Amino acid sequence: MEYSILNKLTSWIPGLQLFGKYEKSWLPKDLAAGLSVAAIALPVGIAYSDLAGLPPVTGLYSCILPMVAYALFGTSRQMIVGPDSATCILIASVLAPLAATGSEEYQLLSVMLAVTVGLLCVAAGIMKLGFIARFLSKPILTGYINGLALSIIAGQLGKFFGFKIESGGFFKVIYGFFSGIEKTHIATLLIAVSTFIFIRIFKKYFRKIPAPLLAVIGGICAVIFFGLDSSGVQIVGSVPSGFPGLIIPEIELGNVGTLVSSSLGIVLISYCSAMLTDKSFAVKNGYKIDPDREFIALGFSNIFSGLSQGFVVSGADSRTAVNDSMGGKTQLVSVFGAATILAVVLFFTDYLTYLPVATLSAVIISASIGLFNFTYLKKIYLVSRTEFFLAVVTSLSVITIGVIPAVLLAIGLTFIELIKKTSKPHSIILGKVEGMKSYQDVNEFENAERIPEILILRFEGPLLFFNADYFRDHIIQETSDSQIKFLILDTSSMVRIDISGADILGEMIDELSARGVEVKFARMKPRVRNLLERSGIIDASDSNVLFESVNESVEFCKGRLNL
Repeated sequence: MEYSILNKLTSWIPGLQLFGKYEKSWLPKDLAAGLSVAAIALPVGIAYSDLAGLPPVTGLYSCILPMVAYALFGTSRQMIVGPDSATCILIASVLAPLAATGSEEYQLLSVMLAVTVGLLCVAAGIMKLGFIARFLSKPILTGYINGLALSIIAGQLGKFFGFKIESGGFFKVIYGFFSGIEKTHIATLLIAVSTFIFIRIFKKYFRKIPAPLLAVIGGICAVIFFGLDSSGVQIVGSVPSGFPGLIIPEIELGNVGTLVSSSLGIVLISYCSAMLTDKSFAVKNGYKIDPDREFIALGFSNIFSGLSQGFVVSGADSRTAVNDSMGGKTQLVSVFGAATILAVVLFFTDYLTYLPVATLSAVIISASIGLFNFTYLKKIYLVSRTEFFLAVVTSLSVITIGVIPAVLLAIGLTFIELIKKTSKPHSIILGKVEGMKSYQDVNEFENAERIPEILILRFEGPLLFFNADYFRDHIIQETSDSQIKFLILDTSSMVRIDISGADILGEMIDELSARGVEVKFARMKPRVRNLLERSGIIDASDSNVLFESVNESVEFCKGRLNL
């Protein structure tokens, strides 16, 4: 009984398994990886708070309990959750129309949004909806992230150059930047440029050194020693110390509909993006993850982020990569990282007061450049122009109509492409190849010979209401030759059929029969056979209609034709 309860508990909280399986030899690597992750998460958390329109310290709150929650509920040994640039832009897009950026109401709505996203993720995991990660194709997700990177960089130009740009759409911001370029604050620009160059050099040549953390420390020291804040260099300002008390946000009914509908888009993008990172590191390290458990883990991470006055979090690919490169072995890396960030929040926030905003802007722009995936775009262009077009359209939608509408557009494009592909499945005409027992595609095998008066065809897809008419029209066209007496359908790829497909199939059989063409079936799936039998389309006991193999059906037809 106790063993059964323990099994149930660990199935819900996979992190508990560490207590029984943890090896002492893993501790030094997990500790080193945890400190390295914290070194990256600290400056990034502060910087990404600005993207979300929230105070700097909220980015640190969004690292601590969410990382612990993921360590308990997650199934990936490398994944690190926390503030993410794409998610932060989504937060700002959702909340900006509802409240003034930075206001108390804005912060409360951010908490509500995090909890809402978390609850939706947990519900999705319980309902085993982890498969939805497959519904945003990598080309479309790549296009979305590329567009997001452009939007982020545009939004940081004013802080990078030290002058205010009126907020608005991508092109409005770009216009405002070039219109006000003469207002550039030289000292601010020097800090930003030097920080950016420093980070890029270290990223290329010293990857294991936390360049953003060193850049933040350098920026703070420069302000303190040279009094740059009195010269017009904007600094972060007062950052409260101490970890906030847990809160339960009050729900305003007027905002519930907006938060829930917007949360659905955030959930989809956040989860799909996290799963790309999740899967790649799981494959690299030779283990499997549970998509549904990952949904639940992401959900609890967001719930704990909201309750601790943080904002929506997601899988952080850069910090996950740092964890992996440092040899982190288990989810305990997240716990060590969270403990380090907590120590900073408790004892060292006074120093963050002097952090230049330009330094954070450089950190964000550098990170945004890392979001671009031109290599994959080039691959898409060479392999599939259609998917390349979808990626480009998604990128353009982000910078023109906005990130939230772009999420809906990306989902719509995904389903349009899916329906397009499944509405006209590929079909293959099969022929006999000398020396081979199976029948092969006549277009791929030059020596594949078609059997006189017999058409052998394989329809490579399910037969459902939205492609049944195409199926019938295609078959009628292929059998238009008056010499064809038999149609053999290899149904091995027809994994599913619905009542509409069955009705169309029955009509097609009657039409072909009236023209003197008999229809035979080979390699039919039991599920398909049962539905066709219940629909009265076929008689499962008729051995002259259903055959175990294409070869058997061909021999039967040849016998009838005296070939």
